[in-house]
Amino acid sequence: MTIGTVAARVGLAIVWTWAGLAKMADPDAAARAVRAYDLAPEGLVKPIAWGLPFVEVALAVLLLLGLATRAAAWVSTGLFLAFVVMISSAWARGLSIDCGCFGVGEALSARTLARDGALLAAAVALIVLSRRP
Repeated sequence: MTIGTVAARVGLAIVWTWAGLAKMADPDAAARAVRAYDLAPEGLVKPIAWGLPFVEVALAVLLLLGLATRAAAWVSTGLFLAFVVMISSAWARGLSIDCGCFGVGEALSARTLARDGALLAAAVALIVLSRRP
């Protein structure tokens, strides 16, 4: 375990906790955010919006405790990649929507995309750095 892996684990755990708890606090707003991207069929909007926060908090717990770190980093990588694609898609389509990242109130912007890109890079780095012989 290096300082880099601990920093990546704790940093990602903080982000996942914040994002998950914010969505849990207002599941209807989370559903509106998922719907606004106009990428998921209506039948999947609520399962995604209501299930994602629990996945985010579970990832936070695993990363914070150092359990299944590589698996949690792989899932984190997949989610951040999906978020980057979704944000890019919405931006390219000219949608002016709330990102839904940490609850309500954050519009899509270059900052949102850069932040999620940096978090994606941290998750990938954690995969690479947490390899064991």
